[in-house]
Amino acid sequence: MPLTARLAQALAVPGYAKDASAAVAVDLGTGKLLFARNPDLPLAPASNEKLTTTFAALHELGVTYRFRTEVFGRGYQDGATWHGDLFLKGFGDPTLTSLQVERLATQIADEGITRITGRVLGDESWFDARRTAPGWKAGFFINECPPLSALVVDRAVYDGHVALQPALAAAGRLRQLLRKHGVSSGAAGLGRAPAGALALAQVESEPLPDVLQEMDRESDNFTAELIAKDLGAEVGGGGTTAAGVAIVRRDLDAAGIPLTGVRIVDGSGLSLEDRLTARALSALLVNMWDDPDLHQPFWAALPVAGVNGTLEDRMERRPARGAVRAKTGTTDEASALSGYADSRFAFAVLQNGSPVATRSAEKAQDRFASALASAP
Repeated sequence: MPLTARLAQALAVPGYAKDASAAVAVDLGTGKLLFARNPDLPLAPASNEKLTTTFAALHELGVTYRFRTEVFGRGYQDGATWHGDLFLKGFGDPTLTSLQVERLATQIADEGITRITGRVLGDESWFDARRTAPGWKAGFFINECPPLSALVVDRAVYDGHVALQPALAAAGRLRQLLRKHGVSSGAAGLGRAPAGALALAQVESEPLPDVLQEMDRESDNFTAELIAKDLGAEVGGGGTTAAGVAIVRRDLDAAGIPLTGVRIVDGSGLSLEDRLTARALSALLVNMWDDPDLHQPFWAALPVAGVNGTLEDRMERRPARGAVRAKTGTTDEASALSGYADSRFAFAVLQNGSPVATRSAEKAQDRFASALASAP
């Protein structure tokens, strides 16, 4: 049976809504479109949206980029006393933990400081103060993503609960850890480090490809949203979701990705307003495959069928197992799978519904990817 017929047959699953679904397969060697069903139909992509965030982050920030977090001081040191306030300033690190904050506290103690006369203030001014992204259901806040902020420690978990003011919680955590290292201070609070403040300590995240790998393999909404805002802060109009997704769209357009019907509203795909097409997703995948500098980090970020991430328990048998690398996407209204089958094919399969028939959708996706993986 010809491959195109096998791909069509793979999608013939009970519950698969043809008029609200799309699928594309492309030969990576020739660039030839092998299969297309509703390729230009705008559909809610769920977490396949993270592929666009990954694309722009690698292009704009680069493989050596690390998120930083710094402590600044307003005042002066006299012996073992810092006369003034300390500012813990976040630059959007989604991976910031108490362990890293403790390293900051250690650096301050190593300066010989044992007393801070002022307060410990959290500075989240690198981003705006919006805790969610546009188009989210109310239940997505906290349940699907912690509060968004440029300064978040331990994904905003503080004293056993999710802090609604993550920057304040982060300042409180630094204050606790300073005390642990013999440094007393005033109360924790919020504030913005002045331009002339002295840099006292700094920590950095792992390189961006490592952060993206965790984000895409586990489909982490929080990381995707902070990266979107960071794109806005670093190269766009400011640390907002709107500024960040404008950069994403600009980069896709510059790469020749067809954007008819595409609407990018957030970084994670939680927004009910997001729309992608199978053609756009497959073009993005081909573009990254052909990029000699970014191919490897993009490829490495994707879940591997039957092995890890959100595909660990899917396509557990050969030939798909270990051969299919793809980004999943699941909400009540959308199910998607886009990625690669070996080094031969790029594919995108998207289904929508109210609600979407998730089991049928995933079965069709797995059969489609498996048919490509088994192609002679």
